[in-house]
Amino acid sequence: MILEVADIRIKPGQQAPFEKAVQFGLDTVIAKSEGFRGYQVRHSVESPDRYVLMLEWDTLEDHTIKFRSSPAFAEWRSIVADFFAQPPFTEHFDLALSSAEKVE
Repeated sequence: MILEVADIRIKPGQQAPFEKAVQFGLDTVIAKSEGFRGYQVRHSVESPDRYVLMLEWDTLEDHTIKFRSSPAFAEWRSIVADFFAQPPFTEHFDLALSSAEKVE
């Protein structure tokens, strides 16, 4: 599994409509994408215009090739892009350690 982490800065005062748009886009567009497993959206306590979007994908290619080259990517961006104060910074991660895994 691959974790996509997008660090998102939105325009000031847009938290409620942004969260509504993200929920809509995740549930109607991204959730239908091949290899998509789930998501979390975190809102910064210290920086009210900052969010971290964490998406789980089966493989890196499910996100970077299949989703990003599909019409769904343009649809997703059309839902959320107007809220961005700057382009999101995105990285992908493999699981190295977890509290759910016990070393014996």
